[in-house]
Amino acid sequence: MQLIRGLHNLKSTLVSGSVVTIGNYDGVHLGHRKILNFVKEKSIALNLPSVVVIFEPQPEEFFAQDQALRLTSLREKIFGLSQCGMDKVVLLPFNRHFATISAMSFVAEVLICLLHVKYLVVGDDFVFGHRREGGFSLLEREAVAGGFGVTQIPSFKIDGVRVSSSLIRAALLSDNFDLAAKFLGRPYSVNGRVIHGEHRGRDLGFPTANIHLNRPELPLTGVYLVKVFGLKPSPLFGLANIGFRPTVSGKQKSFEVYIFEFNANIYGKRITVEFCKKIRDEKKFESVTELQAQIKKDLEMVGALI
Repeated sequence: MQLIRGLHNLKSTLVSGSVVTIGNYDGVHLGHRKILNFVKEKSIALNLPSVVVIFEPQPEEFFAQDQALRLTSLREKIFGLSQCGMDKVVLLPFNRHFATISAMSFVAEVLICLLHVKYLVVGDDFVFGHRREGGFSLLEREAVAGGFGVTQIPSFKIDGVRVSSSLIRAALLSDNFDLAAKFLGRPYSVNGRVIHGEHRGRDLGFPTANIHLNRPELPLTGVYLVKVFGLKPSPLFGLANIGFRPTVSGKQKSFEVYIFEFNANIYGKRITVEFCKKIRDEKKFESVTELQAQIKKDLEMVGALI
């Protein structure tokens, strides 16, 4: 799969035409996969490349700044799209200028002139353009004039409930990992690189892997039982803490994992952490000794679960 950053890098890449879909695709969940499957089938039928247009930051992140929650990093999202068989991902920077582009201009300047769209596939909640002025009815009208086909894919539902990224975020915020996995089509996990931290865990007697996530915010806070992939052929269990570490006066939110029965230098390695169950909320203890005692209790609790 080819990643194209910015419209200026398209050049003559798609002059023969393309089958396009546009969206955030945060999580690349089962609803997204329904759309992507249709895109792939259409691209094969028309003998044209399948193209996914995504934005960075995601529009809601641009408007909400650091308050936006996100299921997948850009790297994870691109990997998920490649797993769905997409030929190209066009990554567009979402900024103040882009936010002011009208829906009509987007169709004429981006879809037709640069992407050379021959077929467009969108979800039933797709809106675009300045102040979200454009919808499917506008696309239908412009498709006739622009000479391209357009299809709106109905929502994908499970047990009568529409699958969406916001619903998955809500499930994670309420610690319902089973529901999140049901809508994602897989257990929820995050991928990141192990970085140097403040070595607080080592000082406490529980050395942890500090993970750089490269995303605005995770929809998780607390202590979790996790599985760690990428270090051995089989997954390793661990205890993860996501939060501010108030007992040791932490100032920034961190993500660290104590990996059971594992002791190796893994700085710089990229690992995947799958969330199994929430153990407790983060809290401030009166002393480091009290925190150490609680960690031991947490380990005893998760020991009974694995």
